[in-house]
Amino acid sequence: MRWIGAIFIIFSTTWLGYYFAGRLSERTKELRAWKLALQSLEAEVMYSQLPLQEACRRIASQLNGQIKSFLLNFASLLETSAHSAKEAWKNALDEYTKKVSIKESDAQVLMQFGETIGMHDKFSQQKQIILALKHLEREEQEALESQSSYERMSKMLGILSGILIVIILV
Repeated sequence: MRWIGAIFIIFSTTWLGYYFAGRLSERTKELRAWKLALQSLEAEVMYSQLPLQEACRRIASQLNGQIKSFLLNFASLLETSAHSAKEAWKNALDEYTKKVSIKESDAQVLMQFGETIGMHDKFSQQKQIILALKHLEREEQEALESQSSYERMSKMLGILSGILIVIILV
């Protein structure tokens, strides 16, 4: 019976270590997906000249995951309510950040971009998108460094903490 408990403890702490390591890699994936989405938005703004909600729907059809649901939520808020683009972006971003592994600094970059969305001509909007892409690139580099530093450590810490707990209890 002790061995079953020991295995359960080691399994649980190992799972926690892998869970936290997975959140680090999810953040990097989310930031890459955001860069792709903003690059697509830039192309839509510059070349197709569609309304913002239609451009977001078109981009969402090319993506998957939480960013797709964010863009669809943003587009529906633009169409169905009296919100400005800035308010709709903020509301959709608030819902999005509850579901994903991005940090506050990442969300702040997206919020700053949302402050200007739909308020300028297409060339000024392109500059805002490029600025947001630069900031996201910096955040992605930080996420990659964090992932390479802490991913392996959190996995090993999960395993070793489980072994330590078992040794203390035995």
